Amino acid sequence: MRRARHAGAPVHGTTPDRGGTARRDDRIGGTGPVGERGAAHRRGARGPGVTAGKSADWPSGERSSAASGERSSAASGEPEILVLPDAAAAAAAAAARIATALASAVAARGVAHWATTGGSTPGAIYRNLAARPLRDTVPWEGVHIWWGDDRWVPPDDPLSNVLACRDLLLRDVPLPADQVHPFPIGEAMARGLPPSWVAERYAVELRAAKVPLDAAGFPILDIILVGIGSDGHLFSVFPGSGTWDDPAWAQAVAAPTHIAPRVERITLHPRVMDAARLPLAVAHGPSKAAIIGRIFGPRGDERELPALLARRPGALWILDEAAAVAIPPEARAAPAR
Repeated sequence: MRRARHAGAPVHGTTPDRGGTARRDDRIGGTGPVGERGAAHRRGARGPGVTAGKSADWPSGERSSAASGERSSAASGEPEILVLPDAAAAAAAAAARIATALASAVAARGVAHWATTGGSTPGAIYRNLAARPLRDTVPWEGVHIWWGDDRWVPPDDPLSNVLACRDLLLRDVPLPADQVHPFPIGEAMARGLPPSWVAERYAVELRAAKVPLDAAGFPILDIILVGIGSDGHLFSVFPGSGTWDDPAWAQAVAAPTHIAPRVERITLHPRVMDAARLPLAVAHGPSKAAIIGRIFGPRGDERELPALLARRPGALWILDEAAAVAIPPEARAAPAR
């Protein structure tokens, strides 16, 4: 495997509701132009990955051929796997890759659509993106941020997937407030509306943003950042989930009984991952080793192991050594030359 060296003003806003009354809603932080969207990314085609030796992917001029992390050569039909020494290095590498992908999307299409995540995965990534030099490499005026899922809690609740993004990223970067797209859970709670209303509203918002569609009719997001649940869930699509059989882009999900937090969720459809230009899975720590070993073992059923959706050509997995320890040797391709 190749060694890869790691890298190292929006505020809460008030916006008018549909009736024209000013209110504080779930948004975080202006207006900005939305440019043309590109063509669909088809599953099975090679997508973008980290490019060896390109210092743009590794801030401060550090090059990916240096020796502090392992990297697969992304054999045909499989994602690229980048293994770094620890969680901090993995977060820095993920932030660098996100910054590069956002800048590339804006340069190519005038806009970048990024769906982010919650849990333990994104905090350190946000800190890296909010700090120089990465902060200054992203054309934030062209970026839209979405969420792959969220919990049915107020946006200032510690369980909210929005909170860390607001506190660790959005307060420090010049992202227009109307280009931040949380699930409108706070509004729904204030109005006594159910999670299903939030899901329907989110699909409307994706259409209003003119996010391009793939051949199957799902929105094409430039980057989808995901963590990997210890049960193999992805977004809030759990093993055995019924979300696969409902074509709605966003769906309400009952509270899981097998994993915390046991609260209702709203999630994007799992097939949105198929449409993404760059699925980016990030995991660290020994608690993720067993499930990641299973994901990269003999291929199973996506409905029973939804994280398999991120095991596809064009995807990138960034792991620390502890999380990668159980990946079968055959899944780690020979070093690229």
